[in-house]
Amino acid sequence: MAEATLSGATHPILENDYASEWMGIEVLALSDGHATIRMALRQEMLNGFGMAHGGMIFAFGDTAFALACNPISPAPAEENTITVASGVDINFLKPAFRGQVLTAVADRRSSAGRSGLYDIQIFATDAHAPGADPGTSTPGELIAEFRGRSRTIPKK
Repeated sequence: MAEATLSGATHPILENDYASEWMGIEVLALSDGHATIRMALRQEMLNGFGMAHGGMIFAFGDTAFALACNPISPAPAEENTITVASGVDINFLKPAFRGQVLTAVADRRSSAGRSGLYDIQIFATDAHAPGADPGTSTPGELIAEFRGRSRTIPKK
């Protein structure tokens, strides 16, 4: 079930991630400490006001966070650990609506020992707008800022 990036790479944490599969998340780019993903907002992702449910935007940002925190190919010393959220904050700046395409860009800001700090920006654009094309540098209008604190723990 792991989604391929545009370059053909996959991330092992997506193999059993049924929530990300249901959301229709597509991985656009992965590198050490970075992930870019996108998804289209569907009707079942909306709240009673007809805009994206905050929980959907949060879950989308959380997936980008997880992808940026965990290496695609762990080094031998990392094979028995996973990196998870120890805390997050999200600021919703503008609403997003059905049919828009969301893009999340996650970047590591700091890493010390088993702890890390990541910033995730979430953008929205109309499905046929230039920013909806992954080849463009403009992912749309900024709708949310997500800051994640990570902790590396033993794998169970």
